[in-house]
Amino acid sequence: MPNPEVRLLEPHDGIQEYDNPIPAWMSWTLGLIIAWGVCYLLFYLVGDGPTAKADYEAAVAENIKLQFQEIGTLKPDEPTMLTYMGKPDWMAFGKSLYQTNCQSCHGPTGLGVVGPNLCDDAYKNVEKLADVARVVTQGAAGAAMPAWGARLHPNEVVLVSAYAASLRGSATGGKAPEGKIIPAWPPVPKSEPPKPEAKGTKP
Repeated sequence: MPNPEVRLLEPHDGIQEYDNPIPAWMSWTLGLIIAWGVCYLLFYLVGDGPTAKADYEAAVAENIKLQFQEIGTLKPDEPTMLTYMGKPDWMAFGKSLYQTNCQSCHGPTGLGVVGPNLCDDAYKNVEKLADVARVVTQGAAGAAMPAWGARLHPNEVVLVSAYAASLRGSATGGKAPEGKIIPAWPPVPKSEPPKPEAKGTKP
């Protein structure tokens, strides 16, 4: 029996609210959403279901294949690095790789932060140009310099190494020189300008 002394306060507009249950379809919808959420967590986070990261990495790998179709697989040697150091479009690609993976340690312009200065003439683990690609691939300094060979496509290693090497002499100041001074890189060949299209003869 309700307490006769307890009276419901009616709102000023005269509308009375009732405690009615929500429709059954709403309850079933909520239950299905909760069940789907639990299955999602088990499949994607606990199990081996594909993740957004895996999908992204697969898409990046496919894009890289398309980008590198025209150049094949590059060798991490001196002639190849010199050739691509003279190609502005591919150096722009190498710069994007550098900004993504290297600038946190070597600085946005290569003047060094935690890692050594790439703009001076002193090197700790490099004696010739091809050694830059070797260090990028294998790492150095007891893993203080990560081994990027397992993380990057071989062409990415060559292009980011060529870009890093191109920073030598590009700026002054920054972190003090480390290691020993080595000879200058060989001259970079000039990139050939695009050939003009042959004009058709007039009839």
